[in-house]
Amino acid sequence: MSDEITSNQPPSIDFWFEFGSNYSYLSAMRIEEAAAQRGVVVRWRPFLLGPIFQSFGWSSSPFVLQKAKGAYVWKDMERQCAKHGIPWHRPSVFPRSATLPMKVAAAHAEADWIGRYCRIFMTKNFALDEDINTVEQVREVLAGLGLDAPAVIDEALSDARKNRLREATAEAQDRGIFGAPTFFARGEMFWGNDRLDDALAHAAGGA
Repeated sequence: MSDEITSNQPPSIDFWFEFGSNYSYLSAMRIEEAAAQRGVVVRWRPFLLGPIFQSFGWSSSPFVLQKAKGAYVWKDMERQCAKHGIPWHRPSVFPRSATLPMKVAAAHAEADWIGRYCRIFMTKNFALDEDINTVEQVREVLAGLGLDAPAVIDEALSDARKNRLREATAEAQDRGIFGAPTFFARGEMFWGNDRLDDALAHAAGGA
């Protein structure tokens, strides 16, 4: 999918993220409001980090494999969440599996409710410390958004859409994505929550 701007389309930003990614959480909670202030459209691009980490020979997140980095990251998350007024509770399981809600997100990535859906699941993981990889959780969130939960889930698992998360992950690898969050704006890649503002400025046409 192209992220280039055309004369009759508003500027856009591709937001590649994972529900198990703590820094994706920071961006997910801020990106739509920040993008709207610049007139930029957000395109939500869920993908799985696991296969990408495995391609590097890693069995888990580098925040788990490298203890010093992990200790730093949890302190950094406290600071960043406090800075932006985002709720935070260190998850008791990290990285937490979220295959089912991610499949639903990938299957419905262009729906008008996708941003709200993703923020709810991110909050459940990183503020409420809940197991999010259950049918019950997905049904609860979808119903809370006023949607027909069984129909949305069935569509996500249908032959036409069931492979979208796998395909998105393969695309992420093809595009050179090595972590989350990653942003593409006007053909340029920006990696990390601390590059969100730069990516949005570039998407809007700034330097």
